[in-house]
Amino acid sequence: MAQIIGSPTRYIQGKGELKNLCEYAKNFGESLFVLTSASGRKRVEPSINEGKGDTEITYDVFNGECCMTEINRLIEVVKGVGSDIIVGIGGGKIHDTAKAVAYYMHKPVIIVPTIASTDAPCSALSVIYSDEGVFEKYLFLPSSPNMVLVDTGIVSKAPARLLISGMGDALATYFEARACKRSDASNCVGGKCTLAAMNLAELCYNTLIDSGIQAMTAVKEGICTKAVENIIEANTYLSGIGFESGGLAGAHAIHNGLTAIPETHKLYHGEKVAFGTLVQLVLEDAGEDEIMEVIDFCTETGLPITLKELGITEVKPEQIMEVAELSCAEDDTMGNMPFEVTPDDVYAAIMGADALGRYYT
Repeated sequence: MAQIIGSPTRYIQGKGELKNLCEYAKNFGESLFVLTSASGRKRVEPSINEGKGDTEITYDVFNGECCMTEINRLIEVVKGVGSDIIVGIGGGKIHDTAKAVAYYMHKPVIIVPTIASTDAPCSALSVIYSDEGVFEKYLFLPSSPNMVLVDTGIVSKAPARLLISGMGDALATYFEARACKRSDASNCVGGKCTLAAMNLAELCYNTLIDSGIQAMTAVKEGICTKAVENIIEANTYLSGIGFESGGLAGAHAIHNGLTAIPETHKLYHGEKVAFGTLVQLVLEDAGEDEIMEVIDFCTETGLPITLKELGITEVKPEQIMEVAELSCAEDDTMGNMPFEVTPDDVYAAIMGADALGRYYT
């Protein structure tokens, strides 16, 4: 099987870049359909209008869930207005929805993160949930977005918790890519991991360790330092290319299992993935130094390392076993681990990770 790496056609990052959206978009069409939240539109429309020129723009408000009901609704809206380009402005579920709409309509897509809370912007993947927010499936797309535009001036003004959540998502990238490399599993673009992808995944982890705390403290003060720029790139690009071209394994499978517990729905994707990373390391019987570095990083940034921190204040064995069984579903990514994993193994690893987290906190 071939080695394959996927990436957006263009990745653009810098302060004030949102005002250039319409100019960049001319490479793909003349009219934009912009999917965003109501509050998001208020934040981004003034900057977009600075460079709008004669570009036609239609805005629509995202309903809150990346589900087929919402995707089908938006397809009909776009058909009605006849826009050339789908633009998703906001967070991960808006990005995934915009990518899915563009895929089904055979249109180009531009992704504009206003937060750095996930690695969804650069990926050729949409995570589809039910209307109630329970994970249903991965929609693998034929290509990454045509363009990803990151205005770091806007992203750095978002609540610090969102940047921290992005670091939680990015935290899994190297460990999952490493597991896939060890098992010779295929990546998310239908090939094997390249040297470039593996090195990007490792660079992602090293950037988190080197710049994560500095970035967190800067964002809490509402400022955009070089550390913040580094973490935005790590959360968005390095993690996006690293996970997709390196592969997914245990951490994201654990995340998907956790969506079955209603108490976890109030947490962000990356917060649950961070706990999933610790669970994966316990499954692997990783070295103490490695586990401690991850626990220390999570503790300093406030990422969850216990079930209680996930909102699960009453631990019910049957509920944790349901998480374990879902994480081992045939169509999920636990099968990419370099050894056989059973629901009993995952149950033990979840409880072991929780015990470690409680011990060190």
